[in-house]
Amino acid sequence: MKIGLPKGLYYYYCQKWLYFFKELNVEVISYDTTKEIIELGNAIANSEMCLSMKMFLGHISYLQDKCDYILIPNLQYDYKNQMCSNFNCLYDLVNNFFKVNILTFDNEKEIKNYLKIGKELKFKTKQIKKAYKIATIKYNKELKKIKLENMSKLNSINKKILLVGHSYNIRDKYLSEVINLFKKYNIEIIYSDLFNDDYYFYLSKELYWKYSKVNVSSVIYCKEQVDGIVFFTTFPCGLDSLVNELVMRKIDKPYLNLVIDDLDSLAGMETRIESFVDILEQN
Repeated sequence: MKIGLPKGLYYYYCQKWLYFFKELNVEVISYDTTKEIIELGNAIANSEMCLSMKMFLGHISYLQDKCDYILIPNLQYDYKNQMCSNFNCLYDLVNNFFKVNILTFDNEKEIKNYLKIGKELKFKTKQIKKAYKIATIKYNKELKKIKLENMSKLNSINKKILLVGHSYNIRDKYLSEVINLFKKYNIEIIYSDLFNDDYYFYLSKELYWKYSKVNVSSVIYCKEQVDGIVFFTTFPCGLDSLVNELVMRKIDKPYLNLVIDDLDSLAGMETRIESFVDILEQN
């Protein structure tokens, strides 16, 4: 049995599923984003959709004949932590555009989702609960380690930048080619999505969108400890274009706004990053 897990959007917020399926000896199929996958998404998506959404649809198209099921959330409206509408429509989009078997989860209590999907795959309740317990322990341990490593970079003697962006953008291997350009300058990169949850929601209560709270809170928390801030988003993200603009107007720190639409050529991005590094060196 093979479960397809498209590497886009919610993938980076659902890493526990990887541990869960592994404990049940269920094979998970995922692929890094490629130019081919983006082109598949472009052929399906509406022209006004953001690059991240086009990439997600491309992943579904690429996976559809390679697995038995695809894991897709069917998220309901949550007035406390509202997400981009793209997240709320994923199930309906996939269900209507593709002929695939869908495993779905919703906003219910986490263990209920794991039990539901485990039973759909014909596992016994005892097996499911055991796999969920082990997956939770392993996932939490790994996440804690990664967050500690991220926060420890704030003490580095090297120049430091805070990379502000959604996980599905800054963690994507294809898109992060832009971010990798910073590495040759020996600059520490601190990720906005790798702080403890209490930092996020304590510092930014007023914002309406869940993942925007994460980004803005990270800026508030460590703006005095970094040398510069890089805003990383895909075109044309409506939420980021609004929230990032408001943040950039209020921070007294060198910043760079990178909006990604096409990575056929990195020359322009490399020039902007080189200029930004020069500014950091002068401060």
